[in-house]
Amino acid sequence: MAGPFEGVRVVEVAAWTFVPGAGAIMADLGADVIKVEPPTGDPQRALRNALNADDSAPNPFLQVPNRGKRSITLDLTTPAGLDALRRLVKTADVFLTSYLPKVRAKLGIDPEDLREENPRLVYVRGSGWGSQGANASTGGFDSAAAWSAAGVQNKLTAPGAAEPAAQPAAFFDLQGSSAIAGAVAMALFRRERSGEGAVIDVSLLNTGMWTMGPDLAAAATGSGELPRIDRKAAPNPIVNYYRTSDDRWLNLVCLQADRFWAELCTLIGRDDLIDDERFRDAFSRYVNSADCVAELDATFGSRTLDEWRTVLANFSGVWSAAATFEEVCASPQVADNGYLPEVVGADGRPFRLVAPPYQFDGVPTTPAGPAPELGQHTEEILLDAGLDWDTIADLREQGALG
Repeated sequence: MAGPFEGVRVVEVAAWTFVPGAGAIMADLGADVIKVEPPTGDPQRALRNALNADDSAPNPFLQVPNRGKRSITLDLTTPAGLDALRRLVKTADVFLTSYLPKVRAKLGIDPEDLREENPRLVYVRGSGWGSQGANASTGGFDSAAAWSAAGVQNKLTAPGAAEPAAQPAAFFDLQGSSAIAGAVAMALFRRERSGEGAVIDVSLLNTGMWTMGPDLAAAATGSGELPRIDRKAAPNPIVNYYRTSDDRWLNLVCLQADRFWAELCTLIGRDDLIDDERFRDAFSRYVNSADCVAELDATFGSRTLDEWRTVLANFSGVWSAAATFEEVCASPQVADNGYLPEVVGADGRPFRLVAPPYQFDGVPTTPAGPAPELGQHTEEILLDAGLDWDTIADLREQGALG
């Protein structure tokens, strides 16, 4: 079955995860994604930290945002390299870039430059801070432009904490990638109706703000600083985390508090709390939140997580254990939905990658393949674009291919 991006060609001039992640989603869903890298490669290839300290294992920072693509090396600072890129753009539907405005202008790859070659082109600019304003030309990784600048870190840092909450790797990069992929689909749909291309801007700052939409909408009324998360004084004690006796956590998410309060109390063996005047309805539990949380802390702290799994197995409210990554990888629910498909690496060894959060016609989305080696498809891509072997040899002679 053809993917929704089948027949779409994407040219990507981008680095790191945010914008390339969108290319990965489109490749997973059928697009031909050409990753244009400088001769030194996307700097993501050399990134090392605790998640990829083992050089013998697949590099998640390379594989997650670059699987299923074809790689070509072009030195865009040379006239021949830029000309080769323009030849590729003529055959493309979508152009993705994370390059800053000054770099785009210097290279001659701004929207007006490339849409001269291809007026129907969907051109996407991914940025840290947005395309306007004083920071438009400033670089921005997600930890700064989304996690910190959008208010997320402040919201998630508990009052009195010794250190601020830290962002997981690529947390907003990958949310932004999904936003870009969705915007591209909208632009291609509009093009089918009108024949018009588009220039799309997606920023990490806006991505972070979107995830904090309710808080920011409330703050924008000028009503003062909103409370940060404090689980010991949760406004609704059954929308909260509780520690178990084996030092695990479970998360109750019972938004309709009065609907589930009595049932929960009965299941956990605390019928005495149902008619306690401090907790008899949602407002009472709000006023006496600290006392209610303390009662539930004591109860949930009396048994292990596995024991609570059994107790809460038939609870009609929503809840979950705070899973470890190992538990996520082994989850039958994940396996049944195909959310962690297997990919075969260039060395023939299988490994797993998370599927993008889209399925079409009930078919799990599977990566088209592993991330390419640097420049792996250079000649193949140039031949597809109509260049002959002599011209490719000339490009190499001129240093355009690295």
